[in-house]
Parts: sequence; C-alpha cells; structure tokens
Amino acid sequence: MWAKAWPKEVNTRGYLTQEELEVIKHKEFSIGRLQQVKDLFVFSYYTGLAYTDVMKFTPSHLRIGIDKEYWLFTSREKTDTSVKVPFLPKALDLVEKYKDHPACLAHGTIFPSISNQRLNSYLKEIGDICEIDKNLTFHLAHHTFATTITLTNGVPIETVSKMLGHNSIRTT
Repeated sequence: MWAKAWPKEVNTRGYLTQEELEVIKHKEFSIGRLQQVKDLFVFSYYTGLAYTDVMKFTPSHLRIGIDKEYWLFTSREKTDTSVKVPFLPKALDLVEKYKDHPACLAHGTIFPSISNQRLNSYLKEIGDICEIDKNLTFHLAHHTFATTITLTNGVPIETVSKMLGHNSIRTT
C-alpha cells in the first residue's frame, strides 16, 4: 500500500561542550549532596563509566598498567564487556577525595552510593545553577566522554568504542 517506507529516525545523543564542562568542573557547592553528585558526574566524563559501573567501582578496578600509569580495569554491567581506560589525573583526584568517606569504607566502593533517580534529580538542579540549558543526566556524562573528551581530541572511534564497552562500533 505504501510506496515508500517511513524514514528511519536518527537518534542524536546529547553531550556537553568543553565550555559547559568547565562551568560544572569549576563550580563548588556548599550543599554536600550537590558537590557529591557533581563529583560523580565529573568522574564519569573523565572515565566514560555509566552509572551502574561507577556505583560498583572498587579499588581493585584501579591498577598500574605496563606504562606505569593508572588504568581502570572493569567489566561493563550492561554488556559484560571488559574495559580498560587510561585513568586521567583529575579522575584520580576524585578517588583520593572519597577514599576515607565512611560510606565508601563500609561498602568497599570508591564512591558513596546514590540512586540513579536521585542523582539525575540533583543533576537537573546543578544544570539550573550552572545555567546549562540541556537535560543534565548522568548518561550525558557518558556521551560527553565519548565526544568532547575522546573523539574531538583525536581518539579513533574504534578505541572509543572499546573504552565504552560497546560490543559493536555501530553502537558507538
């Protein structure tokens, strides 16, 4: 009956620009919950880890690589794909910041646990305070790592795909 198929909808993922990243990175919050959520978001865009992977991140995932630098070794929760990511110094600073946090010590994790729903709610608050006119979600940090942190800095898409734990480059 129909001569043509409907055009396939293109899924465009959002990400933050370098300028937007800088605004969030340099914003200090006097409210502890907002500062913690900001730190988690910043950690994600420096590592590419999704929410579930950040919440299960433990000291055993951080190792010294053959280059004598820190690397993140983990397996993505969603795809069960092994991931190895060079650990940027700013991400390491955040690990250091939370190493003696009572909740982290009690659960053996790098960061205190927070629900994804609550985290995203607080991110919307952070976006409003920082005057970022985008739907700030934790998943946006994951996409920002892929675009602003890696691809725009010349990292090949094949490497980015592996760092994100994707099973197919088409996913990336």
